[in-house]
Amino acid sequence: MSETTDLIIVGGGISGASLLYTVAKFTDVDDVTLIEKEREIAAINSDRTNNSQTLHFGDIETNYTLEKAEEVKEGAELLAGYLEGTDPDREMHSKRSKMVLGVGDEEVTKLEERYHDEGFGDLFPKLREIGREEIADLEPKVVEGRDRSTELKALQTPDGYVVDYGAVAESFVDAAREEAGVGVHLGTAVENVDEGRDGFTVETDDGDFEADAVVVAAGSHSLQFAKEMGYGEHMSLLPVAGSFFLADDLLNGKVYTLQMKKLPFAAVHGDADVHDDGVTRFGPTAKLVPALERGRLSTVSDFADVFGFSPASVLSYANILSDRILFPYVVRNLVYDLPEVGKRAFLPNVQKVVPTVDVDDIERAKGYGGVRPQIVDTKNKELDMGEAKITGDGILFNITPSPGASTALKNAMTDVQTVLDFFDADYEFDEAAFRDATIENFPRADAEPEPTAADAGETDDDRVAAEADD
Repeated sequence: MSETTDLIIVGGGISGASLLYTVAKFTDVDDVTLIEKEREIAAINSDRTNNSQTLHFGDIETNYTLEKAEEVKEGAELLAGYLEGTDPDREMHSKRSKMVLGVGDEEVTKLEERYHDEGFGDLFPKLREIGREEIADLEPKVVEGRDRSTELKALQTPDGYVVDYGAVAESFVDAAREEAGVGVHLGTAVENVDEGRDGFTVETDDGDFEADAVVVAAGSHSLQFAKEMGYGEHMSLLPVAGSFFLADDLLNGKVYTLQMKKLPFAAVHGDADVHDDGVTRFGPTAKLVPALERGRLSTVSDFADVFGFSPASVLSYANILSDRILFPYVVRNLVYDLPEVGKRAFLPNVQKVVPTVDVDDIERAKGYGGVRPQIVDTKNKELDMGEAKITGDGILFNITPSPGASTALKNAMTDVQTVLDFFDADYEFDEAAFRDATIENFPRADAEPEPTAADAGETDDDRVAAEADD
């Protein structure tokens, strides 16, 4: 016997959890069901060990254009506002200094142009230009041991949100469960989605579910489901696995390096772990893998389903990987995974941030790193730099590469409108209440004090003690 509901969300990562939260708390949809194949919410790419724990605003990500940064900024502020309102004890996040570092005349000039001429200083009022002395105040190890004749500048902001996205996803689901008509099925694998005259049947290993509308928010697997149903034929995926290296307590906050704009992958950066500021992570690397999930051989065949081995897919991969910038980058990242040789090859990336680090100071973070799906447009034979949404009649497929976690609530807000259209305007979305619970809590520039060196390395205990003194 089938279970009947109005809306089914497939996938319990940060994207699916965000949508469940938004539908349950801010719409009058009667029944919504989330189905997740893992036994825990956010067990794959949203887990804190499988991503960079960064809330991307677009302020220090130098591969973002101003237009891209404007898109990402609102999404980040929505999530930051949610964290400010629901996580005052910072169990799901930390807030630290964040900067992008320019080393040498050429990089310093690029930062200055970005800040003054390209409009990033205007778009981000909290973003400041700082020189060697202020950098040293906030991040001593960044300046220590560096040649004094080398030009040094950074764009710095206090909005360095370090986020446990798995914990945030769990909080979304917990909040949604407070509402009537919400069902959550964990450890339930979706085997097929069938479209009928009166809606959809979602077949799982624990029975069937009937619904009027479906949203598939299953990361890389979303395109797999889409293709099985005849959607997304002009698309493929380039799965990129990110890895990290660990060191002892070297940084107080986040320190990014400049990035070539043509690369879709995050620039190497160093930052303190969200739950342990005594550990500094450096990365991510970006290794191409023929699988949809890191370390799971069973998903190799899933990748084959998505890739399709069509002439268009093969030619698209050949065109992308033959790029004179991307190909050497891919080869270097393969080397980083080799024992001993890998960390020696990666060391210069770390030393650009912390010059005094030696090869014995870093080690590979075993068991860390997820898979970020980069979308391939097989019609134009190129990478599509952004998230993809495939919309059918009553069904939506959401594929969210980086910064999908940062913009999860903004994507949910967009997806809610699509879902409500599926129901022919029978239901409504209370956007004002949604914004009150999220972005309205985000601290604006005129309400936030300038950061100090003490703030950059302030621990939760320090903050509690200071508040007690007040």
